Order: sequence, then structure tokens, then C-alpha cells
Amino acid sequence: MPRNATSKTSSKSTKAAARGAKASATDAIKLLTEDHKKVSALFDEFEKMKKKGDDDEEAKQLIVETVCAELTIHAQIEEEIFYPAARDAIDDMDLLDEAEVEHASAKQLISELSAMQPGDELYDAKFTVLGEYVKHHVEEEEKEMFPKVKKSDLDLEELGAELEQRKMELREELGLVSDDDELEDEEGSATKSTSRKNVH
Repeated sequence: MPRNATSKTSSKSTKAAARGAKASATDAIKLLTEDHKKVSALFDEFEKMKKKGDDDEEAKQLIVETVCAELTIHAQIEEEIFYPAARDAIDDMDLLDEAEVEHASAKQLISELSAMQPGDELYDAKFTVLGEYVKHHVEEEEKEMFPKVKKSDLDLEELGAELEQRKMELREELGLVSDDDELEDEEGSATKSTSRKNVH
């Protein structure tokens, strides 16, 4: 038993070191843009299912739950870390205010969707509208906010590491399988992925 505890601890510290290396290898803009791509692909997948008339409710629900969890984490790290840093670095408070209002609208739809099931009236419509909100929000961030932040004197590497660390904490709080956990599972430690489905 103690041997397992020791190997588990060393495995955790190895994972933590890998996370640290991963975090320092990315900047804040890249990290947030990757989040955008991930959820955008899932919204597209959902729309394809709708167009095909695919009524696989379990698959739909998995996509919706994954997107809602990813967006919740993304919004929180932006609100806690990225937006305050951007407010100090750029001179466009309107853009940042609008981004926060857009987050509030998205959170409202996420809250409503989390209380629903596939097949419920307006389930698909609410998810589609959430996708439209997110697409608009992403476009404004990537075309207007991010270029201004890049031109500022913000240390995007340091900010990226901070965002990545907080993101990991939130994923753990929500009990989500991270990409690191999936890698560990593939190497023989089938823990979380067997108990929770994951779409990425």
C-alpha cells in the first residue's frame, strides 16, 4: 500500500511539472484562442447532428454538457485574470464591459441548459443561440481585444501560466477529466475517464 501511495505522489508531481512546462510554453492569447477553437468545433458538431436529423440524445447531451463546462471555466478565468489585466493594459473599457455583459448572457443560457434534457422544448434552440452568442463574442475578442492586448506591455507568457493554473484548478473542482488525466489513463491508470465521458 505505501508503494502505491509513493508512486501516486511521484506521478502527481510529474504531472504538475508537465503542467508547469505546458503553461510556460503558451501565452494567454494562444490559450484563450485554443479554448475558442475547442468549443467552436463542438458547436459545429451539434449543428451537423441537427441537420442530419440525428436524434442521439445521449451524444447531444454530452456535447452540451462539455461545452457548458468548458465555457464556464473559460469565462471564469477571463473574468478573474485576463480581463482585469487587459483593463490595466489597454484603453478600451467599452470593449471589456461588452465582453463581460456577453459573458452574463451566455451564463444565463448555460444555467437554463443545465436544468434541461435533450428533447425538452427549446433545448436545441437554446444551445444554438448560445453558439451564436459565443461566435460573436469570440470574433470581438480575437479581432478587437486580443490585437490590442498583444500591442500592450502585458507579459503574455506569465499571464498564460496564471490562466493555465487556474483552469486546471477549476477543472479539478468541477471533476472534469483534463487532457493530462486522459494521457495518464492511456498509460494504464484507468481512473477518471471510465467514470466520466469526455468529448475532446
